[in-house]
Amino acid sequence: MTNDANNTQPSNAVGKKNDQVLSRRLNKILETRLENDKDTIEALKELSTFFSENTLQTRRNLRSKIEKRSLAINEDFLSAFREVKEVLDGIYDDVIAMNNSVLNMTGRLHATKTKTYQLIDQTTKLQAESQKITLQQDIAEAFLKHFQLTSSEQSVLRSSHNLSVTGEFFTILDRVQNIHSNCHMLMQSGHQTAALEIMEQMALYQETALEKLYRWTQSHCRNIELAETSLLLTQAMTYLQNRPILFKYVMDEYCTSRRSVLVRAFLDALTQGGPGGMPKPIELHAHDPKRYVGDMLAWLHQTIPSEKENLMTLLKGCDKIDVLEQVQEALSNITEGVCHPMKVRIEHILASEMKPTVLYGITNLVRFYHQVIGQVVPGGTLITTLEDLQELSQSTFLSVLELEVKQHLGIQVDGTTVSPSNLTPPTDLAPPPAIARLLGILKEVLAVANVAEGRAEGLTKVVSCVMNPLLQAVNESAARLPSVDMAVYLLNCMYSMHTTLSLYEFVDERLERLQAQSDAQLDTLASEQASSLVANLNLGPIYTILQDPNRGSLSSIPGMEPNSLKNFLNKLEGFLVVPDALVLPQMNLLLSSNHRITTQRRAFEVIVTVYQQLYDAVHDPANGYQHPDLLMTRSPQEVTHILMNS
Repeated sequence: MTNDANNTQPSNAVGKKNDQVLSRRLNKILETRLENDKDTIEALKELSTFFSENTLQTRRNLRSKIEKRSLAINEDFLSAFREVKEVLDGIYDDVIAMNNSVLNMTGRLHATKTKTYQLIDQTTKLQAESQKITLQQDIAEAFLKHFQLTSSEQSVLRSSHNLSVTGEFFTILDRVQNIHSNCHMLMQSGHQTAALEIMEQMALYQETALEKLYRWTQSHCRNIELAETSLLLTQAMTYLQNRPILFKYVMDEYCTSRRSVLVRAFLDALTQGGPGGMPKPIELHAHDPKRYVGDMLAWLHQTIPSEKENLMTLLKGCDKIDVLEQVQEALSNITEGVCHPMKVRIEHILASEMKPTVLYGITNLVRFYHQVIGQVVPGGTLITTLEDLQELSQSTFLSVLELEVKQHLGIQVDGTTVSPSNLTPPTDLAPPPAIARLLGILKEVLAVANVAEGRAEGLTKVVSCVMNPLLQAVNESAARLPSVDMAVYLLNCMYSMHTTLSLYEFVDERLERLQAQSDAQLDTLASEQASSLVANLNLGPIYTILQDPNRGSLSSIPGMEPNSLKNFLNKLEGFLVVPDALVLPQMNLLLSSNHRITTQRRAFEVIVTVYQQLYDAVHDPANGYQHPDLLMTRSPQEVTHILMNS
């Protein structure tokens, strides 16, 4: 029993251990995820190709099938590599054959090279020499191409029978200049002799070409008729600027030709008009002097800028001369031809009898166009001619205006007498009709002057030409009048002159002089008015007493007693009620209300001043007046207010 029990215990232990191993394997198999094991999946896919039936017999034969399958695969692999080996053996045999051929050819080549060494050396030397000669030939050709002209190019520059100049001519001339400039670099590289010879040759070509260009340009300028300047002519002037003498000859020829064209065009505009008769000939308006002169000057003003534009185009390529100076000099030369016909016609117009306004209009036209044309042609005969015409028209105008002024004033030619009928002061002391007529003429002249520029000096002369003799005649005619009448008459005349001149510019000095003369007459008139008021109010004795510093007590002086003062104060009271009652009659004849007010106020100021002194003296206890407030009831301020606002 005991032994059986002992034998049973080990066997049970072994059985348990085997069960545990089997359990672990089963668990491992069960825990395996075949979808994640790529090798197992591939093996099963391969197994499925030949293991189609899962039976006991097939499972037993599985190992042998796998081994057979592996053997078959290896046999197929061996068969395939046998073919590859046979191909590689064939390639090896070919390579061996090729190597033998190369060795054979190398040997033959070495033998041949040994035999032909001298021939190869000689051939190499000949090839090197040939390359050197070819290089020298290329250098020589390049040198000739860069430093020499072709025969056709030389023919273009030298041909004297054909003076035509084209764009090719200027291209070749530029090439000559470039070759001449490049010779400096050739000299720096050590080829002085060749460079000097080439420079001499190019200089000869250049002189020949410029001589031909000069003849062509001169001929072209001599026959130029059109306003437009060709591009070739502009290029020619650009090259000729390097030869100042030739350039000057060409410019002289151009100016001569254009001067002739301009004169013909000016005469055609005067006598024939424009194309088809429009615009009409300028001389059709010779009966209208102002328009006639204006049309001639306007034609010049329109034409000269075109000539300047042509000259600027002609010389636009010149950069080695003062183009503006050349243009101004040429314009002066071109416009010189029209000076004589224009001057003759304007002088003829000025010599005819015309009104001062027409002459002054012509003077302003000449002055205006002298300014605007002078901006295009600053100097020259044309500007000098316009200056002479301006001075002539100005002097003619002033002479005619002075003569007409004398005629209206009744002044004889010698300027010594005045006709009483023309400037005799009327009874109302108003300006005579002659003054109104002269001021009307002055208005017309100044109205014409308003369209001119830079007219300050001219206006001063015009105003002086009219006003100086007019003022002198007025003063002479007024000298025969009494002082009050003379002052009123002169104030009225100067008021008319001042009113007329105040509407215009550049007459401030003349207005100031008139105002000063008016102020002097106002002072005279105010003094006369004040004297009249003092006399009518018996203020003279009172004022004299008040000015005496040694008078003593004022109330004890005869004539200054309270009763005597009451008589004066009663008159003053009546005057304050009606201030105009004591105003001089001539005051109502003043044309200017400002003059009347100014004169009255200045006269009233004298009364107020005396009244102020009297008022202060009466209210001074030292003068012994009883009840001064009852004696003088009005304060100086009240008197001032009444008189100054009357």
